[in-house]
Order: sequence, then C-alpha cells, then structure tokens
Amino acid sequence: MKVIEKKRGGSNGQMLLFLALSLAFLGGCKEKGAGRQELVVLCGSSFVNPTEQLCSEFKAETGIEIVKTVAGSEDFLPLVKIGSKGDILVTHDPYLDYVSDANAAADSVEVGSLAPVLAVQRGNPKGIKSVEDLARPGLKVALTDPEYATCGKMVFALLESKGIKDAVMANVGNRLTKNHPALGTFLKTQAVDAVIIWNGVAHTFADDLEVVQTPYEYEEEIRVHVIGLDYTKQRELLVRFMEFARARGPEIFKAHGYIK
Repeated sequence: MKVIEKKRGGSNGQMLLFLALSLAFLGGCKEKGAGRQELVVLCGSSFVNPTEQLCSEFKAETGIEIVKTVAGSEDFLPLVKIGSKGDILVTHDPYLDYVSDANAAADSVEVGSLAPVLAVQRGNPKGIKSVEDLARPGLKVALTDPEYATCGKMVFALLESKGIKDAVMANVGNRLTKNHPALGTFLKTQAVDAVIIWNGVAHTFADDLEVVQTPYEYEEEIRVHVIGLDYTKQRELLVRFMEFARARGPEIFKAHGYIK
C-alpha cells in the first residue's frame, strides 16, 4: 500500500459545518455491533454511481459492510481535518492536497479524470455548438457556483478569458448551483437549454442530455481520488478496500464516464 509521508505539525482542525454534517451522519451511519466489519465512505456528490458500484463489488467479494454518506467535498473537508468521521473519502483535486496537508491521508488511489463538458437537451434544439454560443441572447443556461465548485471556478476563468462572462451570466440569472446533479436535473426537466457539467455526471444523465464535443480549453486537469483516511479505526479493512480500489477503481470510473 502506498503511504503518503506525513508532515510534522499538523494544522488545527476547522469546526465549520461540523454540527450540520454530524446530524446527517447520525442518520446515515450505524453503530458497529459486536464482530461487525464496516467502513464508512464519504462520497463526493459528483461520484455517487461509480462509488456505489465500487462499494457493492467490494462487499460482494469481502462481506465487509459499507456505509456511504453523500455531500460536497467542501462539506466533508472540515470533518476530515479534525478526524471526526469516515474511513474513506472519494473526492477530486485539489482535496487530496488539503487532506494530505492536514496529515489525514494514509493512502490514495487515482481512479479517473474530471472534465467540464458542454451539455444540451437531447437533439440540441437550440443548435449550440460551442461555449461561445452560451452568450447568445435568450438562451437559458445553468452553471456551478465558483464559490463552492471547482468546475465553476474553471468555467468562470474560461468565460473571462474569452470575454463573454457577462453575456453568459445574463443567461444564467439565478441558476448557479452548488452541485452537478442539479445541472443534470435542469436539462432532464428542460428548464434550461445548456449547462457545463462534469463528464461523469453528464454520463449519469445520458438519457436526458447530449454532450457537445468541444476542445478542452481549461488550464487545469482534475483527477478523481479514493483516499484512505489516516485516523481510521478499521485499518486492516481500510488496507483491503484500498487494494480493491487500486485494482478495480480505474475501470469502474472509466465505465461511468470519468475520462478526459
């Protein structure tokens, strides 16, 4: 097992969002009974389907129970920094760095890549062919909020570099979302004409949207990671899970569209 070297003098934990997420954990996590083998997986909201498959296959092979809690990576980070919850975190860049800086990463596996993709309603009724087309007056567009979402930051930087941010934002209005599944739902319900969404989430909504093939114009390349958390009390089980993630994770995430 690859072990990330720890730094001396770990940073102080942040208590932000602790109470709110703790309530979610009380509903989603079970106490370990006598002899019960169980791991808690903190799953970023953009990775639900491949994580579900990974955990199901692991349980089928090992008999080890998996309890999953889904939230934004930014919501999990304060809990991880103080070693409060979870054995495994499924997330993306730059959160591996944040977890490592907090001395909370025991192991990590890169399982896929995230890429922002331009997606439209099935059949592309508005004839959208490029990111520049999102600035056309009258279109209904939805994006992720850069305050919360890595993709949102990347998209806003691209729009600014093209000089079309203000025009696109006029078409977005109040449709800035915190997570990508909401963008897929917007297209599924035909509430918008176009979104820029993570590739894997677009794959989840494949029956309800169409991806417009465009060049990759973003400065960053974002990787998806399964991180074993160093404060786990189930270290032997964690080692087994990470070995399984190393063997099966990349293939599973590729099948779910997490490729550049």
